[in-house]
Amino acid sequence: MAISLTPPGETPPAEGSISEAHVERPDGGIWEHPALWASVVLLGSVVFAGYFIARIFGFT
Repeated sequence: MAISLTPPGETPPAEGSISEAHVERPDGGIWEHPALWASVVLLGSVVFAGYFIARIFGFT
């Protein structure tokens, strides 16, 4: 049996993840809320389509 140079409970250097712990970044606020942006796009689409529907029926 080989002699282990790694203390018990630690991952040997050739195995496992090589990533380091990182600090969790703060919440991005309004920019990271997809429901808000989806509603803005949906509202814009409705207004854009409404303009052409109004033109078809002679409101503009």
